[in-house]
Amino acid sequence: MSSRRAFLRQCGLALAAAPALSSLPPWLSSADGFTSLRGGIGTFTQRGGTIGWLATDDGIAVVDTQSPQSAPDCWNGLRERSDSPLAMVINTHHHGDHVGGNGVFARHTDRLVAHANVPELMRAGAEDGAADEKTYPTETFQDTWSEPLGDETITLRYRGPAHTGGDAIVVFENANIVHVGDLVFNRAYPFIDVGGGADSQGWIDSLETIHGALDDDTIVIHGHGNPDFGVTGGREDLLVMRDFLSALNEYVTQQRQAGASLDEMKQTKVLDGFEAFNFDWALSLADCIEAVYREQTAG
Repeated sequence: MSSRRAFLRQCGLALAAAPALSSLPPWLSSADGFTSLRGGIGTFTQRGGTIGWLATDDGIAVVDTQSPQSAPDCWNGLRERSDSPLAMVINTHHHGDHVGGNGVFARHTDRLVAHANVPELMRAGAEDGAADEKTYPTETFQDTWSEPLGDETITLRYRGPAHTGGDAIVVFENANIVHVGDLVFNRAYPFIDVGGGADSQGWIDSLETIHGALDDDTIVIHGHGNPDFGVTGGREDLLVMRDFLSALNEYVTQQRQAGASLDEMKQTKVLDGFEAFNFDWALSLADCIEAVYREQTAG
């Protein structure tokens, strides 16, 4: 889909030319892209999906790696904050704006962890021209993976196909922080990667399950966010994403029952109640409509 290429291109370049802090989104709290949360955990935002990081005396963990251009800035910034070794890299899924910097971090660790479906999805992405060169996970898991690092315990869970066929949920158990990757595009039209195993109904179910497992003190790190809302929030953001996907499916179903063509459906620019999603962003409502239409008419 052309929307895939546009999405990855904009995610890679969105902040590359930002000349000063004043021109950056309001949720980007420092000129170097680093934001600290709690428990030695924080985020890095520059070019691509949100990077999460944990710095302990025993080692550093990095969640997602953005691009070859921005990954060195993240690593150098982490070295300024900690002299601990890089213990591991975790990929939430296979998209290039989340795994593109793997090679940079792989110079410092041989542990790259992801869901079992991610390596094959990465290979398929390379074959269709989404990336020329990739560094693949060295460890995979099927349902659950957990390991201590310093005083923290990192747990990975897979809830089934959603945004892609290999979305890992990363839980920092003691800090009560969860990186959900692209399961949440915070008030932004999402990329529904049908070719990469997406299932929007499964996505809805996953969001409800994750929401039920969290509490009001949980900090949620999102893969992408509307500048007015940011890339961190609470569990209520999961339900906003769920409600959008539910409304999207309902819209496509009703339009199909009314005999509308795909082109006619795609003329709608905004769904009622989700006006905040409609801003200057790589993806449009039309892209989402087409993806769900493809899901509903497959086979």
